Amino acid sequence: MIECKLAVLMAEKKVRIADVIRDTGIPRGTLTRLYNETAIRVDLNDVDKLCAYFDCTTQDLLPYMPSDGQE
Repeated sequence: MIECKLAVLMAEKKVRIADVIRDTGIPRGTLTRLYNETAIRVDLNDVDKLCAYFDCTTQDLLPYMPSDGQE
């Protein structure tokens, strides 16, 4: 399972969705879905912008977590 840690990264940096929208140009709907972990797919360009904004790796933003019973 892939989790999205956008909410955690935003809390650590103490920014709001409006700040991320303004600074990255990513649409509110996209950020809201990532923040609420309801996104089904994400554009790699948006992932690139978020990693640059939060100075993190893709693994920090979207870590892979094995499902129970799988290694």
